[in-house]
Amino acid sequence: MTSSISQRNLALLLQELDIPDSAYERADQRYQNLGDFFASARAACSKHSPHIFPQGSFRLGTVIRPLGNDEYDLDVGCRLREGVTEATHSQQDLKRVVGRDLQTYRNDRQIEAPLEEKHRCWRLAYQDELAFHMDVVPSIPGNALHRQVLQERMRNNGIDPTVAANVAQHAGSITDNRSLDYRELNATWKLSNSEGFALWFESRMRQAQALLERTAAMAGTTVDRLPSRRWNSPLQAAIRILKRHRDVMYQKNPDAKPISVIITTLAGQAYQGENDLETTLAGVLDRMGGFVRPATPRVPNPVNPVEDFADKWADPSYAHLALERNFHAWLAQAKADFASLRNANAVPLLERALAHFKVSVGQDRLEKAIGAGTPASAPTPATIEPTTRPWTGP
Repeated sequence: MTSSISQRNLALLLQELDIPDSAYERADQRYQNLGDFFASARAACSKHSPHIFPQGSFRLGTVIRPLGNDEYDLDVGCRLREGVTEATHSQQDLKRVVGRDLQTYRNDRQIEAPLEEKHRCWRLAYQDELAFHMDVVPSIPGNALHRQVLQERMRNNGIDPTVAANVAQHAGSITDNRSLDYRELNATWKLSNSEGFALWFESRMRQAQALLERTAAMAGTTVDRLPSRRWNSPLQAAIRILKRHRDVMYQKNPDAKPISVIITTLAGQAYQGENDLETTLAGVLDRMGGFVRPATPRVPNPVNPVEDFADKWADPSYAHLALERNFHAWLAQAKADFASLRNANAVPLLERALAHFKVSVGQDRLEKAIGAGTPASAPTPATIEPTTRPWTGP
């Protein structure tokens, strides 16, 4: 049984971390606008059946307010589904094709910041009232052999065969200008499956839904099913809190902080279907360190288990950042700071506990959180819903 004080404290924290509806709406507008452009005659890619889709924290429902001068980061996939293969285009060819269209899009939309090339994506930076950049990742569908290999890897790693088969269908090949054969025609492109990862993450969230349905059935009632993108699940909320704690702890040394995909993966694996935030956060923090493997891959990608999300931990070029040591240091500190937050039963204690998340609220709200009464409820964030537009088809 969770305490009302702890529930109110966590609700107060989430209210400060959740992004405004306007940010979700702006993100939705921007990726849909980009999709409309790629489907239009202005885009050379339109003849290749482009599929524009959100990735990352906006897709997973784990986005939080940026800290300090950081920007909102909207990750977008641009998959060309027809007429482009590893036999017809090099990685460089694909990236240039998408880049040229993005340059046209930038000119048409009068975006002042220049198009910036990253290792795997193109970055569009919007200079307006909301600090925002869009990272567009070019890709092509994975071939049948790739999908079969990924499916077998997931099944061998303990993922439900039905989930594995569904997830593998979303695999793709992406560009990376660090590849030795980046400019050559070959079949050695890096596999990626952001949509598959999102489906795996949703399968972890469904544990809470299944628990609610079993409990309701025992009581002779029913629970309506909601699309997973509409959930404001305890797992999503816990990850948002953990990411903010990480950002604050490493604000002065961001290169050394645990990356979000490691936190999300380990939290997803550690989640056991708890249906409230307090027990979810406590359980995830207690168990997630146990999912770090002693040998490589240290933190396997659940939808491609040979890929190691923690590959930089043992990379000599990153040794100065002490990434593994910093992960464990962050986890230990997160446990301590969560305990302080859940036990803060007086205004000064709550104020100090919230400071670990760079959250400062007025005296009246602190007193309300500490005072008796009905626990405050965190607002349900808006989410980016799938659309029926042609360019977002499966």
